[in-house]
Amino acid sequence: MKVLKVSNWTIAAFVLPCLIIYIGLVFVPIGVSAYTSLFQWNGIVPLGMAKYIGFDNYHRMFTGDSVFWPAVRRTFLLAGFSMLIQLPLALLVAILIGRYTRKANFLVSSYFLPVILSVVVIGQLWKTIYNPASQGGMINQILDKVGLHSWTHNWLTDPKVAIYAVIVVGLWQYLGYHLLIQFTGIQNIPADIYEAAKIDGADGFKADRYITLPMIVPIFKISFVLSFIGSLQSFDLIMVMTGGGPAHATDVVAMHMYNMSFLSQKYGYGSAVGTFLVAMCLIVTVLINFIFNRLEKRYS
Repeated sequence: MKVLKVSNWTIAAFVLPCLIIYIGLVFVPIGVSAYTSLFQWNGIVPLGMAKYIGFDNYHRMFTGDSVFWPAVRRTFLLAGFSMLIQLPLALLVAILIGRYTRKANFLVSSYFLPVILSVVVIGQLWKTIYNPASQGGMINQILDKVGLHSWTHNWLTDPKVAIYAVIVVGLWQYLGYHLLIQFTGIQNIPADIYEAAKIDGADGFKADRYITLPMIVPIFKISFVLSFIGSLQSFDLIMVMTGGGPAHATDVVAMHMYNMSFLSQKYGYGSAVGTFLVAMCLIVTVLINFIFNRLEKRYS
């Protein structure tokens, strides 16, 4: 039975403009970036005057760049914290809010507030929180007052802890984003399923194990993909808080791409880093979809 009473040409006429815009804004820039990565180009002179060097930028990136691989490791570290700590925590909070609170929508909206705040505001706020105690840093002052002076740090200037300090801010900022997604998914599970399970003796977290978790797999997949992609694109918060420092200790792939392209004026090399970032994003996204599709089939 044909539901839509319009021709395929009519559908194509409405879809085509959006498709063209999408291709122009997404795939064309990716293709241009991949092409410019084959040149030794500073981004200023015309590309036709740049020197073609083939895959030398990629060879240098993989074998001769002392900043690149540590930046990749920090990018996956950020993604790992986001997917393995932030998402389960968001799911737990969503379950608790839905079960034990009367004004659940108000609480979820409150958790979502950091997401809509300007990254500059958040970065400056947390820089103040991380300041030394002598400069009003709240964390160090609290540690001093409870007798844990040995735990105080220069959080954003110590290369060993700076990246973890930034990760904490990122987890705090986007917890409400994933909480909203997962809370909405839980609310869409029919209540009669829980009522039937309660009659059979499955209540509380036991019901969550056998009902909530299996039925929320498609929603959790969305959070997983968005979390990973967002971690790969991390740039603005790091730029505001540390600028990639100290001594590249908080550089991630996106930050390294920016530094190479616009600060070092090695636009061709920066395009190679950007192309690697896109490829890594696509590969891991396909892998995540494959894993979650198997989970959906298992629990469907």
